[in-house]
Amino acid sequence: MLQSGACANCDRAIAGPDQKFCPTCGQTTPAHRIDWHFLGHELEHSVLHMDRGIFYSLKELMLRPGHLMRDYIEGRRANQVKPMLLLMISAALVVLLGKFLLGGDLIGPSLQAGAGYVEGSSVGVEGGAAAAASAKTAVAVKDWINAHLAAFTLLLLPFQAGAFWLAFKGRGLNYPEWLVISAFLTVQTFIFMAAAVLVQRWLPSAQMWVVPFAFFYLVFSLVQYFQSSSRWKTALRALLGFILFTVVSSLISAAAGFVLVSMSMHG
Repeated sequence: MLQSGACANCDRAIAGPDQKFCPTCGQTTPAHRIDWHFLGHELEHSVLHMDRGIFYSLKELMLRPGHLMRDYIEGRRANQVKPMLLLMISAALVVLLGKFLLGGDLIGPSLQAGAGYVEGSSVGVEGGAAAAASAKTAVAVKDWINAHLAAFTLLLLPFQAGAFWLAFKGRGLNYPEWLVISAFLTVQTFIFMAAAVLVQRWLPSAQMWVVPFAFFYLVFSLVQYFQSSSRWKTALRALLGFILFTVVSSLISAAAGFVLVSMSMHG
């Protein structure tokens, strides 16, 4: 123990042995010397407690997603991991699984299928050139997203939140709250991506099912969140938000692909 009568951080007097935190600066009181007991205590209360929060949040996000998101929005957050931290952890997990099990190609199958169709089709010279350019752009986008999945996800998150904010306007949620909900919904998508990577060996088309499953869970989550509203109206609003986000993300991907192809041609 470093000091017994005052806060080690700001020197405020400690009221008594039952005082756990300094009311002025929030420092834990009393401060203890760093020894093996201290390190064991820190390990238990930081790493292990964080893990329990992660497992709890992931379990609730898949079993009771609407209730989990409502609890977080309404301030009941004691047992939950912050959504952005959960998003980064799930993204890292997907990237690691993709690197070791798929050679780093997480979104390749669908784009490669389109490119394969272009290469094998008998079209005119001009049409073939345009199709080849489109395929090259798609490959450039695929390679960039595979290399920067977390950055791409964060880039699209504000647009996803905006799409659902517009679709659910009048339901009492502001834009920052939709950012939180969108982060949770994206974590769900990463969970499905991770599952698809794990079963890819036995089900080669597993990655093609990620988007349908993610959309189904998105609708399920929002219907559960707005449980006091009409399920069909909520489902239709969710579909509208999903369509808006898909259009915007496609335009962003196309623009990014054009930039990447142009840079490669002038590089």
